[in-house]
Amino acid sequence: MRRERFGLAFPVSALAVLSLWCTTCTVHVEAASSLQPPVKLTWHYYKVHNTCDDAETYIRHQVESYYKSDKTIAPKLLRLQYSDCLVNGCDASVLLDGPDSEKMAPQNRGLGGFALIDKIKTVLESRCPGVVSCADILSLAARDAAHMAGAPSYPVFTGRRDGLTSTKASVDLPSPSISWEASLAYFKSKGLDVLDMTTLLGAHSMGRTHCSFIVDRLYNFNNTRKPDPSMKASFLAEMRKLCPPRTRQGQADPLVFLDPASGSDYRFTNSYYSRVLTNEAVLGVDQQLLYGDDTKQITEEFAAAQSGFEDSRRSFALSMSRMGNIKVLTGKEGEIRKNCRFTNKK
Repeated sequence: MRRERFGLAFPVSALAVLSLWCTTCTVHVEAASSLQPPVKLTWHYYKVHNTCDDAETYIRHQVESYYKSDKTIAPKLLRLQYSDCLVNGCDASVLLDGPDSEKMAPQNRGLGGFALIDKIKTVLESRCPGVVSCADILSLAARDAAHMAGAPSYPVFTGRRDGLTSTKASVDLPSPSISWEASLAYFKSKGLDVLDMTTLLGAHSMGRTHCSFIVDRLYNFNNTRKPDPSMKASFLAEMRKLCPPRTRQGQADPLVFLDPASGSDYRFTNSYYSRVLTNEAVLGVDQQLLYGDDTKQITEEFAAAQSGFEDSRRSFALSMSRMGNIKVLTGKEGEIRKNCRFTNKK
């Protein structure tokens, strides 16, 4: 059955914060209209259980303070949450230190935001020791930072607990050069759908990536020794100036903006989708959105002017909440870490 995605997605209390009804959307794809069952988390968990009433306020204050001096924190935290939730579920395992931890996986090269999470945890431990999980801190901080960058503020259900293990071998994050079919198969394996995938990739409207993640598109696409033919010629020339061929070990690996249109502003916009339509996406997986019927239709809708941007914002809110519900630990599962970098039995 095909249906619009925007419908009853949150309880009434959450809808008071953010309306998720689409009045202009014309995208019809097979997609979910709610969080994945069973939803084991709670709206304002720490208030409901009277364990740390102002936890969310403390987190927002720290994010706000950090954001004023470093706007890169928004894409960093979004990527950090993505790298956490899509591997072992949203259990903060990506925050654990260790020579064999998830942080050390090649796919997680360049992850950031750890210092802010540490600061937030220190503040919360001084006010509500042993209560607020690192997993909830990451979910709430990512939401707040993204909102400061222009994304919608969406309900974050809480009550997660922290995982006890983290191994780089468990990191199955896909290459940024895969096809849209392979990308969709990966998202579906995590309980997400085509609209979630297309929406969450839109976070690439902010942030940067290393040239090593795109150099294949520029010089040796699919081992053809030619560039990706889908790239606009002028954009290819521009990117080649920024990313020279990698010809020697130890060569510098520059960073480039994922969305040159927003660049150093680090703003959440719908220009990402417009660039996909004009064959100017930086990552191969982003450009691939043009080649699936559903992904192209969603991209065209989201690239539209004001109405499309509002549709993409509504979808972003629901997809982030759905991602934040993947394989969460609750009750007596896991633990509440005292330090987000180590388990309590380090």
